[in-house]
Amino acid sequence: MFVLRGLSTPEWPYTPRLHVSAHRPAREPRTRGVVGHRLQTREPAIEAGPEGIPIENAVRAWRQCGRLWPLDDLVAGADALLAGRQPLASAADLDAEITLMGDVRGGILRRALNLARPGVRSPRETRLRLVLVRHGLPEPNVNIDIFSTRGDFVAEIDLAYELWRVAVEYDGRVHAEDPRQFARDADRWAAIRDAGWDHVRVLSHHLRGDGSAAVDLVRAALLRAGWRPGQ
Repeated sequence: MFVLRGLSTPEWPYTPRLHVSAHRPAREPRTRGVVGHRLQTREPAIEAGPEGIPIENAVRAWRQCGRLWPLDDLVAGADALLAGRQPLASAADLDAEITLMGDVRGGILRRALNLARPGVRSPRETRLRLVLVRHGLPEPNVNIDIFSTRGDFVAEIDLAYELWRVAVEYDGRVHAEDPRQFARDADRWAAIRDAGWDHVRVLSHHLRGDGSAAVDLVRAALLRAGWRPGQ
């Protein structure tokens, strides 16, 4: 479901496989290349996906991934469902599904839901937010609009520490080979700084390993702005 909808799934070294489920009393498929699952006796909630392919309801699919995915990927999956102007689910929907059908793996779904936030635009933003908090930094707000001193809109910030005016963004550099987009980005970065914000750009290599390089960049900006550990 997540792949067909273009939503986040676990990154390498997780190996995606084709999972097909059947509702009891039907038997799960058993064929090469397919992982079969036999679901509880329950009224199906199949939806039409791309090209009319039948796919599982988004909320149910997220819960089913609870038996397979690591915690952070479940958080990113929940973030993806909660995102956008027309989200595929609400936090209440996910909570109701857990309550109705039960949690798995020691309560991993409830933990993931508690860490999920609406408005997140990418799984790397999710990972960055989780890494910062786990290393003892305050939790930033998600996708905050900032304005100039005249009240003009400047930018929407991925992760914002409004009290200290520190803007943190994950920069995947998908436009690195586009000079015009790079120029627009550079003008935007300057506008953020002109609005009185310290702008921290986190690149992919900063998130390698335990993400400590990204944490160091953000911690330094917060310290410059007057934050102190324990606040």
